[in-house]
Amino acid sequence: MAPATRACVNDPVSETVDSLILDLLTWIGAEPRPYVEVMDAWRTSCPQLPVWEEANERGFVSRRRVPPRGAIVSLSDAGAKHLREHRGLAVVAP
Repeated sequence: MAPATRACVNDPVSETVDSLILDLLTWIGAEPRPYVEVMDAWRTSCPQLPVWEEANERGFVSRRRVPPRGAIVSLSDAGAKHLREHRGLAVVAP
């Protein structure tokens, strides 16, 4: 049997991370944001709250270069679906 991932464990930290991931996805929303802005707002050095890392690992966000804006972050199709299923927000991934 495979070990449980952080998302599957029913503990307060996991529930907090899941809730914060939904907050991140809501914040990004339908409009791509500059990578620097996302990192300023969401990166953390706290190993107990890996919101950005978990959102990436789960495939909920995508990063791409858009000249001349540079790196931007937007919701992936999976992130838009997760947001719709858990918050009832209909967002179309760019």
